[in-house]
Amino acid sequence: SSVVLPCCVDELLSVEGLEVEWRKTDSETLVHLYQDGESRAESQQQDYQDRAHFFTEEIQHGNFSLRLDKLRAEDEGQYKCKVYIQQDSGETVVEIKDVERLLVSGSSRSISASVGEDVTLNCSVDSHIPPEDFEEVSWKKIDEDIQVLLYQNSEAHSSNERYIDRVELFTAEIPKGNFSLRLKSIRTEDKGVYMCKVFAGGLSANATVVLEQLGFSVLHIMMLILCISASGSALLLCCLIYCRSPTKGISSLFDFIESSSVGQLSRILSMDFRSIATRGHPSITLTPLH
Repeated sequence: SSVVLPCCVDELLSVEGLEVEWRKTDSETLVHLYQDGESRAESQQQDYQDRAHFFTEEIQHGNFSLRLDKLRAEDEGQYKCKVYIQQDSGETVVEIKDVERLLVSGSSRSISASVGEDVTLNCSVDSHIPPEDFEEVSWKKIDEDIQVLLYQNSEAHSSNERYIDRVELFTAEIPKGNFSLRLKSIRTEDKGVYMCKVFAGGLSANATVVLEQLGFSVLHIMMLILCISASGSALLLCCLIYCRSPTKGISSLFDFIESSSVGQLSRILSMDFRSIATRGHPSITLTPLH
Protein backbone atom coordinates (compact mmCIF):
# COMPACT_ATOMS: atom_id res chain seq x y z
CA SER A 1 0.00 0.00 0.00
CA SER A 2 0.97 3.68 -0.24
CA VAL A 3 0.61 6.77 1.96
CA VAL A 4 0.86 10.51 1.28
CA LEU A 5 2.73 12.69 3.80
CA PRO A 6 1.43 16.29 3.42
CA CYS A 7 3.76 19.30 3.24
CA CYS A 8 2.72 22.64 1.71
CA VAL A 9 3.61 26.33 1.83
CA ASP A 10 1.01 29.06 1.63
CA GLU A 11 2.63 30.90 -1.27
CA LEU A 12 5.60 30.01 -3.44
CA LEU A 13 6.91 33.13 -5.17
CA SER A 14 9.85 31.46 -6.92
CA VAL A 15 11.46 28.03 -7.22
CA GLU A 16 14.88 29.65 -7.52
CA GLY A 17 17.08 28.45 -4.66
CA LEU A 18 14.32 26.06 -3.53
CA GLU A 19 15.41 23.04 -1.51
CA VAL A 20 13.14 20.51 0.18
CA GLU A 21 14.22 17.55 2.27
CA TRP A 22 12.26 14.81 3.96
CA ARG A 23 13.89 12.96 6.85
CA LYS A 24 12.82 10.27 9.30
CA THR A 25 13.30 12.07 12.61
CA ASP A 26 14.36 9.13 14.82
CA SER A 27 17.38 8.32 12.65
CA GLU A 28 17.76 11.48 10.53
CA THR A 29 17.59 9.18 7.51
CA LEU A 30 17.24 11.13 4.26
CA VAL A 31 14.03 9.95 2.64
CA HIS A 32 13.83 12.41 -0.28
CA LEU A 33 15.72 15.48 -1.48
CA TYR A 34 14.61 18.13 -4.00
CA GLN A 35 17.41 20.47 -5.03
CA ASP A 36 18.32 22.65 -8.02
CA GLY A 37 14.97 22.04 -9.66
CA GLU A 38 15.01 18.20 -9.51
CA SER A 39 14.75 15.22 -7.17
CA ARG A 40 18.11 13.80 -6.06
CA ALA A 41 17.45 10.08 -5.99
CA GLU A 42 21.16 9.33 -5.56
CA SER A 43 21.08 11.08 -2.17
CA GLN A 44 18.23 8.97 -0.79
CA GLN A 45 18.81 6.28 1.77
CA GLN A 46 18.72 2.98 -0.12
CA ASP A 47 15.57 1.68 1.64
CA TYR A 48 13.57 4.56 0.14
CA GLN A 49 14.85 4.50 -3.43
CA ASP A 50 12.03 3.92 -5.91
CA ARG A 51 9.54 4.19 -3.02
CA ALA A 52 9.54 7.93 -2.13
CA HIS A 53 8.25 10.43 -4.73
CA PHE A 54 7.14 14.04 -5.07
CA PHE A 55 4.12 15.16 -7.08
CA THR A 56 6.31 16.98 -9.59
CA GLU A 57 3.51 18.98 -11.21
CA GLU A 58 2.45 20.31 -7.79
CA ILE A 59 5.82 21.73 -6.74
CA GLN A 60 5.21 25.06 -8.52
CA HIS A 61 2.08 25.43 -6.39
CA GLY A 62 4.00 25.01 -3.14
CA ASN A 63 2.98 21.39 -2.60
CA PHE A 64 5.90 19.25 -1.43
CA SER A 65 3.86 16.28 -0.20
CA LEU A 66 5.64 12.93 -0.34
CA ARG A 67 4.15 9.66 -1.60
CA LEU A 68 5.68 6.60 0.06
CA ASP A 69 4.95 3.34 -1.80
CA LYS A 70 5.18 -0.31 -0.73
CA LEU A 71 4.67 0.60 2.90
CA ARG A 72 6.49 -1.54 5.47
CA ALA A 73 6.12 -2.02 9.19
CA GLU A 74 9.52 -0.37 9.73
CA ASP A 75 8.23 2.79 8.02
CA GLU A 76 6.27 3.65 11.17
CA GLY A 77 7.51 6.82 12.89
CA GLN A 78 7.78 10.60 12.48
CA TYR A 79 8.89 12.34 9.29
CA LYS A 80 10.04 15.95 8.97
CA CYS A 81 9.57 18.06 5.85
CA LYS A 82 11.92 21.05 5.78
CA VAL A 83 11.64 23.72 3.07
CA TYR A 84 14.39 26.26 2.26
CA ILE A 85 13.50 29.21 0.01
CA GLN A 86 16.40 31.63 -0.37
CA GLN A 87 16.87 33.05 3.14
CA ASP A 88 13.68 31.58 4.63
CA SER A 89 12.90 28.09 5.91
CA GLY A 90 10.04 26.21 7.49
CA GLU A 91 9.22 22.69 8.56
CA THR A 92 6.40 20.36 9.49
CA VAL A 93 6.28 16.91 11.13
CA VAL A 94 4.03 14.05 10.05
CA GLU A 95 3.67 10.63 11.71
CA ILE A 96 3.02 7.22 10.17
CA LYS A 97 1.52 4.71 12.58
CA ASP A 98 -0.46 1.46 12.61
CA VAL A 99 1.08 0.18 9.41
CA GLU A 100 -0.44 -3.10 8.28
CA ARG A 101 2.24 -5.75 8.54
CA LEU A 102 2.55 -9.41 7.75
CA LEU A 103 5.92 -10.96 8.48
CA VAL A 104 6.49 -14.71 8.18
CA SER A 105 9.63 -16.44 9.41
CA GLY A 106 10.77 -20.06 9.11
CA SER A 107 14.02 -21.84 9.92
CA SER A 108 17.31 -20.10 9.14
CA ARG A 109 19.09 -23.47 8.92
CA SER A 110 18.34 -26.70 7.12
CA ILE A 111 16.70 -29.44 9.17
CA SER A 112 18.21 -32.93 9.35
CA ALA A 113 16.33 -36.02 10.47
CA SER A 114 16.21 -39.79 10.17
CA VAL A 115 13.67 -41.92 8.35
CA GLY A 116 10.78 -42.88 10.61
CA GLU A 117 11.16 -39.93 12.96
CA ASP A 118 8.82 -36.95 13.40
CA VAL A 119 10.07 -33.49 12.50
CA THR A 120 8.78 -29.91 12.97
CA LEU A 121 8.99 -27.34 10.15
CA ASN A 122 8.85 -23.87 11.71
CA CYS A 123 6.52 -21.08 10.55
CA SER A 124 5.70 -18.09 12.76
CA VAL A 125 3.66 -15.03 11.75
CA ASP A 126 3.98 -11.46 13.05
CA SER A 127 0.93 -9.37 12.12
CA HIS A 128 -1.56 -6.87 13.53
CA ILE A 129 -4.26 -9.18 12.16
CA PRO A 130 -5.48 -11.84 14.62
CA PRO A 131 -4.46 -15.35 13.41
CA GLU A 132 -8.06 -16.53 13.57
CA ASP A 133 -8.90 -13.93 10.89
CA PHE A 134 -6.25 -15.17 8.44
CA GLU A 135 -7.78 -16.05 5.10
CA GLU A 136 -5.42 -18.92 4.38
CA VAL A 137 -2.19 -20.60 5.41
CA SER A 138 -0.71 -23.16 3.06
CA TRP A 139 2.24 -25.52 3.29
CA LYS A 140 3.71 -26.69 -0.04
CA LYS A 141 6.64 -28.82 -1.09
CA ILE A 142 7.78 -26.38 -3.74
CA ASP A 143 10.48 -28.50 -5.40
CA GLU A 144 7.69 -30.89 -6.47
CA ASP A 145 4.76 -28.42 -6.35
CA ILE A 146 2.81 -30.59 -3.89
CA GLN A 147 0.14 -29.20 -1.55
CA VAL A 148 1.10 -30.59 1.86
CA LEU A 149 -1.51 -28.91 4.09
CA LEU A 150 -4.08 -26.11 3.80
CA TYR A 151 -5.51 -24.09 6.70
CA GLN A 152 -8.82 -22.34 5.94
CA ASN A 153 -11.85 -21.35 8.02
CA SER A 154 -10.03 -22.42 11.19
CA GLU A 155 -9.56 -25.95 9.84
CA ALA A 156 -6.47 -27.74 8.54
CA HIS A 157 -6.53 -30.60 6.06
CA SER A 158 -4.33 -32.39 3.54
CA SER A 159 -5.60 -33.73 0.22
CA ASN A 160 -2.38 -35.30 -1.06
CA GLU A 161 -2.26 -39.03 -0.38
CA ARG A 162 1.43 -38.88 0.45
CA TYR A 163 0.75 -36.63 3.44
CA ILE A 164 -2.72 -37.65 4.64
CA ASP A 165 -2.58 -38.56 8.36
CA ARG A 166 1.11 -37.56 8.45
CA VAL A 167 0.90 -33.77 8.81
CA GLU A 168 -0.72 -31.50 11.39
CA LEU A 169 -0.52 -28.04 12.93
CA PHE A 170 -0.08 -27.34 16.63
CA THR A 171 -3.67 -26.23 17.29
CA ALA A 172 -2.96 -24.63 20.67
CA GLU A 173 -0.21 -22.49 19.09
CA ILE A 174 -2.27 -21.01 16.23
CA PRO A 175 -3.66 -18.08 18.33
CA LYS A 176 -0.01 -17.09 18.92
CA GLY A 177 0.67 -16.95 15.19
CA ASN A 178 2.53 -20.27 15.18
CA PHE A 179 1.70 -22.31 12.08
CA SER A 180 4.60 -24.76 12.36
CA LEU A 181 4.01 -28.11 10.67
CA ARG A 182 4.59 -31.49 12.27
CA LEU A 183 5.58 -34.10 9.68
CA LYS A 184 5.30 -37.61 11.10
CA SER A 185 7.13 -40.81 10.19
CA ILE A 186 9.25 -39.09 7.55
CA ARG A 187 10.34 -40.92 4.43
CA THR A 188 13.29 -40.46 2.09
CA GLU A 189 11.01 -38.81 -0.50
CA ASP A 190 10.10 -36.11 2.06
CA LYS A 191 13.50 -34.50 1.53
CA GLY A 192 13.19 -31.08 -0.15
CA VAL A 193 12.09 -27.45 0.21
CA TYR A 194 8.83 -26.54 1.96
CA MET A 195 7.08 -23.15 1.86
CA CYS A 196 4.69 -21.73 4.43
CA LYS A 197 2.56 -18.99 2.78
CA VAL A 198 0.15 -16.76 4.68
CA PHE A 199 -2.73 -14.67 3.27
CA ALA A 200 -4.36 -12.04 5.49
CA GLY A 201 -6.08 -8.70 4.95
CA GLY A 202 -5.11 -8.51 1.30
CA LEU A 203 -1.47 -9.12 2.20
CA SER A 204 0.65 -12.23 1.69
CA ALA A 205 4.06 -13.35 2.90
CA ASN A 206 5.99 -16.59 3.01
CA ALA A 207 8.99 -18.41 4.46
CA THR A 208 10.80 -21.57 3.40
CA VAL A 209 12.25 -24.51 5.30
CA VAL A 210 14.74 -27.05 3.91
CA LEU A 211 14.53 -30.69 5.02
CA GLU A 212 17.68 -32.59 4.13
CA GLN A 213 20.11 -35.40 5.06
CA LEU A 214 17.49 -38.08 5.55
CA GLY A 215 18.98 -41.38 6.70
CA PHE A 216 18.25 -44.44 8.79
CA SER A 217 17.84 -43.97 12.52
CA VAL A 218 20.06 -45.78 15.01
CA LEU A 219 17.19 -48.21 15.72
CA HIS A 220 16.85 -49.06 12.02
CA ILE A 221 20.59 -49.67 11.69
CA MET A 222 20.67 -51.90 14.79
CA MET A 223 17.74 -53.95 13.50
CA LEU A 224 19.43 -54.36 10.11
CA ILE A 225 22.64 -55.58 11.77
CA LEU A 226 20.68 -58.04 13.92
CA CYS A 227 18.84 -59.37 10.85
CA ILE A 228 22.07 -59.89 8.93
CA SER A 229 23.72 -61.57 11.92
CA ALA A 230 20.68 -63.79 12.48
CA SER A 231 20.59 -64.79 8.82
CA GLY A 232 24.26 -65.79 8.89
CA SER A 233 23.81 -67.94 11.98
CA ALA A 234 20.67 -69.57 10.59
CA LEU A 235 22.41 -70.33 7.28
CA LEU A 236 25.28 -72.10 9.07
CA LEU A 237 22.83 -74.14 11.14
CA CYS A 238 20.91 -75.18 8.01
CA CYS A 239 24.12 -76.35 6.34
CA LEU A 240 25.19 -78.43 9.34
CA ILE A 241 21.81 -80.08 9.75
CA TYR A 242 21.11 -80.68 6.10
CA CYS A 243 24.56 -81.99 5.24
CA ARG A 244 24.11 -84.84 7.74
CA SER A 245 21.70 -86.37 5.27
CA PRO A 246 23.60 -88.70 2.84
CA THR A 247 20.85 -88.48 0.25
CA LYS A 248 20.94 -84.71 -0.25
CA GLY A 249 23.27 -82.81 -2.54
CA ILE A 250 24.32 -79.18 -2.86
CA SER A 251 21.47 -78.34 -5.25
CA SER A 252 18.89 -79.68 -2.83
CA LEU A 253 20.55 -77.73 -0.04
CA PHE A 254 20.11 -74.49 -1.95
CA ASP A 255 16.47 -75.35 -2.61
CA PHE A 256 15.95 -75.97 1.09
CA ILE A 257 17.60 -72.67 2.10
CA GLU A 258 15.61 -70.66 -0.41
CA SER A 259 12.34 -72.13 0.84
CA SER A 260 13.21 -71.41 4.47
CA SER A 261 12.92 -68.21 6.48
CA VAL A 262 16.60 -67.60 5.79
CA GLY A 263 15.87 -67.62 2.07
CA GLN A 264 13.02 -65.17 2.57
CA LEU A 265 15.34 -62.83 4.44
CA SER A 266 17.98 -63.20 1.74
CA ARG A 267 15.50 -62.06 -0.87
CA ILE A 268 14.71 -59.02 1.26
CA LEU A 269 18.42 -58.24 1.47
CA SER A 270 18.91 -59.04 -2.25
CA MET A 271 21.31 -61.93 -1.49
CA ASP A 272 21.82 -64.87 -3.86
CA PHE A 273 23.13 -67.88 -1.96
CA ARG A 274 23.90 -69.90 -5.09
CA SER A 275 26.09 -67.19 -6.57
CA ILE A 276 27.72 -66.47 -3.20
CA ALA A 277 28.58 -70.11 -2.63
CA THR A 278 29.99 -70.73 -6.10
CA ARG A 279 31.47 -67.32 -6.94
CA GLY A 280 35.21 -67.87 -7.41
CA HIS A 281 34.78 -71.61 -6.57
CA PRO A 282 33.14 -73.29 -9.57
CA SER A 283 34.18 -76.78 -8.50
CA ILE A 284 33.10 -76.58 -4.85
CA THR A 285 31.37 -79.68 -3.43
CA LEU A 286 30.00 -80.60 -0.06
CA THR A 287 30.67 -84.08 1.39
CA PRO A 288 27.84 -85.51 3.45
CA LEU A 289 28.71 -86.29 7.06
CA HIS A 290 28.40 -89.97 8.13
